[in-house]
Amino acid sequence: MKPAKILHLHSSFDLGGKEARAVQLMNKFGKAAQHTIISADPNAMAAAKAIDDAIAVDFPDENYGECPPLHGKPSLRRYREISDYMKQFDLILSYNWGAMDGVMAHSIYGKKKGLAPLIHHEDGFNHDEIERLNWKRNLFRTIALQRVYSVIVPSKILENIAITIWKQPSGRVMRIANGIALKSYAKKAQFGSFPGLKKRDGEVIVGTVAGLRPVKNLTKIVRAVAAAGAHVKLAIAGEGPEKDAILMEAKRLDIEERVIMPGFLRDPSRFIGLFDIFALSSLSEQCPIALAEAMAAGVPALSTDVGDVRNMVSEANLDYIIDRKDDMAYNAALQALVNDPDLRQKIGSDNQAKAHIEFDETIMIAKYMKIYGAAMGRPNFMV
Repeated sequence: MKPAKILHLHSSFDLGGKEARAVQLMNKFGKAAQHTIISADPNAMAAAKAIDDAIAVDFPDENYGECPPLHGKPSLRRYREISDYMKQFDLILSYNWGAMDGVMAHSIYGKKKGLAPLIHHEDGFNHDEIERLNWKRNLFRTIALQRVYSVIVPSKILENIAITIWKQPSGRVMRIANGIALKSYAKKAQFGSFPGLKKRDGEVIVGTVAGLRPVKNLTKIVRAVAAAGAHVKLAIAGEGPEKDAILMEAKRLDIEERVIMPGFLRDPSRFIGLFDIFALSSLSEQCPIALAEAMAAGVPALSTDVGDVRNMVSEANLDYIIDRKDDMAYNAALQALVNDPDLRQKIGSDNQAKAHIEFDETIMIAKYMKIYGAAMGRPNFMV
């Protein structure tokens, strides 16, 4: 059987949760698929670094007329051009709001032009929809999603939104929790895998893995680490537009020497176990992969109470899931974890046990393979 030709329509392709999962699945497809990736933000393509060299993938450039842009003023002409481009593919996968013009193009012209099925993935919201969902976007989604094959979400919150607000039939919405390669996280992490990170006796390392975007609110962790004591370091793996703001906050608080930011690091299983405490400060999340990774490595978590985080962590970790608006409580929770290594060990052990029950990559991949294969009429396309 010829490799399946799969088109990926992304809001952006910098390495965040949805991109990490998409790359994870692409790498598992191996030679069974050929991929074309389009980003609504052509300059946000950092996740391409994580794709295995053996994977057949191309990144057409809208500036050279290789593909129509996903961004622009809605119009039937634009949608017609997008739908014409879709004709060459066996499956179309769209991701988040930034790809919704592609979904609308498929909804309008898909049946007429005999386009391949489209599966939409929704992983959460940006900074501008933290307090309240945008009603215009909700309406647009409701219309655009009418003819998709399925809507896949990672969290219970998004599952409810898709059904109640975007008016999707419950049978069309599938919730698949993010999964990881658990065995990889059981290996002992090595300091050489995180450039610039060292640990002296008595020091505590607070770490995170995140795209450096405003919604991640990473300056919150900088302030909490500054308040936790001179023996506390902060390690941040990731790239993005907020890097300068994070470094400026560290400099303002006179802790720039305690903040280590090497940029994007491939394979978090090699280093996430170095963290004594995993910190998540997001204003909005759903089912964060980095949290599952930290849990699998036996690390306790400090997090804002967003998305499904409270349902993800172990019972012992619940006291350290803090209202996202309560900075004082967040700082106090970090201080408590910093001061008590036995507590960190207990929570980390419980988190690891729960991760092995709930975040098995093989289960997640099997579910994605089943729905992708069914949509293409290729139930055995991975064989």
